Amino acid sequence: VLPDPNTAVDDATPRVTRLLGNTPNPFNPRTVIAFDLSGATAPRLSVLDLRGREVCRLLDGQTLTPGRHQVVWDGRDSTGRALASGLYLYRFRADGVTEERKMLLTR
Repeated sequence: VLPDPNTAVDDATPRVTRLLGNTPNPFNPRTVIAFDLSGATAPRLSVLDLRGREVCRLLDGQTLTPGRHQVVWDGRDSTGRALASGLYLYRFRADGVTEERKMLLTR
């Protein structure tokens, strides 16, 4: 379930830490979530259902280098079970920044 988060896709150091979004959206069966880090940090990236319950943690505690990164989510929960079609949230936290976005899984 956990993809390799060390997928730096841009060598230029961003000025701000921020969540860029996911592509494609809607998606089936995978989507790529991209974010920028302005410094070395350990971001946290979680997928939540609409009730706010965490269904999968994609990143947690692994220090990443500054730059643009991306993580692939395959529409599965933390146990590897395929999730139903529907709207999901993803929450990004790093360096005091917290951002949340919506994504639509269509099966």
